Amino acid sequence: MDARDALEATGVAVRAAGDGDEVAGVRPRWVALPESAEEIAAVMRVCAAHDLAAVATGGGTKLHWGAPPARCDVLVDLCCMNRVPEHAAGDLVVRAQAGVTVEALARTLAEGGQELALDVPVPGSTVGGLLATGIAGPRRFRHGTARDLLIGVTVVLADGTIAKSGGKVVKNVAGYDLGKLFTGSYGTLGIIADATFRLHPLPAARAWVTATVERPVTETGRVMSAADVLLTAVPAVAESPLEPSAVEIDWPDVDGPCTLAVLVEGAAAAERAKTLCELLAETAEVTEEPPPWWNRLPSSDDDTMLELRIGVSSLPHMLPALREAAHASGVRPAIRGSLAAGTLHIGLRGLPSEIAGFVGLVRDDAEGMFGGRMVVLAAPAEAARRLDRWGRVGALPLMRRVKERFDPDRRLSPGRFLGGI
Repeated sequence: MDARDALEATGVAVRAAGDGDEVAGVRPRWVALPESAEEIAAVMRVCAAHDLAAVATGGGTKLHWGAPPARCDVLVDLCCMNRVPEHAAGDLVVRAQAGVTVEALARTLAEGGQELALDVPVPGSTVGGLLATGIAGPRRFRHGTARDLLIGVTVVLADGTIAKSGGKVVKNVAGYDLGKLFTGSYGTLGIIADATFRLHPLPAARAWVTATVERPVTETGRVMSAADVLLTAVPAVAESPLEPSAVEIDWPDVDGPCTLAVLVEGAAAAERAKTLCELLAETAEVTEEPPPWWNRLPSSDDDTMLELRIGVSSLPHMLPALREAAHASGVRPAIRGSLAAGTLHIGLRGLPSEIAGFVGLVRDDAEGMFGGRMVVLAAPAEAARRLDRWGRVGALPLMRRVKERFDPDRRLSPGRFLGGI
């Protein structure tokens, strides 16, 4: 029996792959559409028997992220796994299949007055994609990322084994916290079938404080950049007893003004927001709706997208470094993210040589001087060929050993993650 016949013999729907199924430019041979963890396991057993490489997808919104797979025979499309099997409202816990979109999950939870306190800046993302890439939005400052709210996960390993960790454990992989391992692993260790999260009650109210930070002149006559102002305003807001849930900036031009937005949630949100205005610029105002750019990445799918993570205390030096790198390389970066949580997303558009120059300069500063890390989430093919996507990773030998433990034959998203894992 050939591989296609073996896949179809599992009872899982299988079709030929098309242009829309490409993974970072690599087209698979077939697309399998399982409807349960057991069906994913059946597909993976066929892959093991016929030496097929598999990549999982949900909404397909981030298939262009990460490095191209070294090979891709089967795209495991989890779009049919879109149910919420359990919502224990009294325990503030939900279990959702990997193919459920974050928006659909939010609607289900809202009916019970609850939410998964995560913002996902890519519309259409699924639970599985959220975990696989580890992406997080504005409220990471108050509530953390997906791995902080994840309390259980069901995964299918390369040989078809179904493993569970946390929650109602049926079978565990001894010695490993699967939730933490699989979050941000780009599908290289196994395929996430479902996940269990800790929930929060929906806040009674929300209010946003927005302010435009111009280029004010100090008493000494020195012109301050937007970065200078942010370095004083952001810590004051973040450390305020008024407990903001998010502190975000939108900085479309490093030589110009930026917008600072602060989210306040819960009781007396509007009143607390008004008090926060006193810590910001004179232009600060309170609104009931977020600014249009809130919880969105600062570029399109055709641009290069970077994620910079750095300690909050190092930001006073990193912000000017971003501006200097932009001037030296000739690119005009668009910056958006949370200074209070030390995570910025940077959108770049320009010649491949200019993009590579900017990435090299910023990474040298971030890694060499400030102990930070910069990742190239996505890039056009020509620019990607010039870029080191991941930078230095001290734990790479350990990560290689983990990959060998979970996927010794390199059948799961081979080459998609750092170090060619």
